Amino acid sequence: MSKQDYKLFTDMVKKSEAAVPLVQILDEEGKLVNKGLKSSLNDEELVELMKVLVWGRTVNERLILAGRQGRIGNLPPSEGQEASQLATLFAMNKTDFLFPTYRDVIPLVHHGMPMKNAILWYRGHVAANVLPEGVHGLPAQVIIGSQYVQAAGLGMAYKRDGKNQVAMTYIGDGGSSQGDFYEGINFAGVFNAQTVFIVQNNKYGISVPREMQSKAGTLAQKAAAAGIPGIQVDGMDPLALYEVTKMAREYTMAGNGPVLIETLTYRFGPHTLSDDPTRYRSQEELDEWIQKDYMIRMKKYLTEKGIWTEEMEQEVIDATTTEVNDAIDAADVEPKQKVSELLSNVFEVPTPRIAKEIKMHQAKEEN
Repeated sequence: MSKQDYKLFTDMVKKSEAAVPLVQILDEEGKLVNKGLKSSLNDEELVELMKVLVWGRTVNERLILAGRQGRIGNLPPSEGQEASQLATLFAMNKTDFLFPTYRDVIPLVHHGMPMKNAILWYRGHVAANVLPEGVHGLPAQVIIGSQYVQAAGLGMAYKRDGKNQVAMTYIGDGGSSQGDFYEGINFAGVFNAQTVFIVQNNKYGISVPREMQSKAGTLAQKAAAAGIPGIQVDGMDPLALYEVTKMAREYTMAGNGPVLIETLTYRFGPHTLSDDPTRYRSQEELDEWIQKDYMIRMKKYLTEKGIWTEEMEQEVIDATTTEVNDAIDAADVEPKQKVSELLSNVFEVPTPRIAKEIKMHQAKEEN
């Protein structure tokens, strides 16, 4: 190969590696970026979004406290990621179907699941998965990536049946390396599924940093292989998250197929409460991301507009604290899960071995 041919090849490679542009509306100083996408939210909607974000942060804080007290199981906190979860969900309809991961129970509550169910879910109780009629979502998925296949399937069905509904699902940066991730976006693309895929890039798959998971310049550009658009958004910018998700919904409802959104965010706490993040990331990195916190920039922006006060924030915090405490109390009086009930829910038709174990445990439980 001549030097000229080699240069042509390397130039083509560089073009193929071009990063997806980052969408931002509200910068780290709480100022509007005077270029590109604009916010369509009026003052009333901005206040409502802020209340949702404060609610989400407060729920996180109360759940972390409950986890430290041993009142729930091994919590995967999402403190820092709430904007990626709740500002995107804010752009969807209540009739849209949500497929959450184990870190997205809080969005599922906002979508209609009772808070009591969330507490029971963190305790591993089967009653958590019995959602009220009219809640368009599934219980949080622990199997990494499988929700992408499910969201693709439902989005295909919505497209086939002409429904005014969209399937939306989340995954982490680590999960975007799973086979189910690629299969989900590929099939959704082929069948023009009414699906919005969201990758919450919080920089770590448990303890594995993003750069050791994939060499892709961005995770959003993985969408190109499936023939669908991939967009990267500042995950600490609620205004950009809302607008991009809103337009993604409009895009897929117009018959154009699914959209993949990568949100650049950060989890301030551990992967779960049994994790020690100081073993794989620095305090300097954490401090840098805390300064990017969506709560800081939204408070500055809304306060300068004269539509947000500390008193308003405290009202939301107090109401949310009561909501979580009441849910914990209600979960405490829920009948304890029996082993026989647990086994009965493994398969619709129990295998001979499990059927035998069910009978054995039922006998013990009756005595």
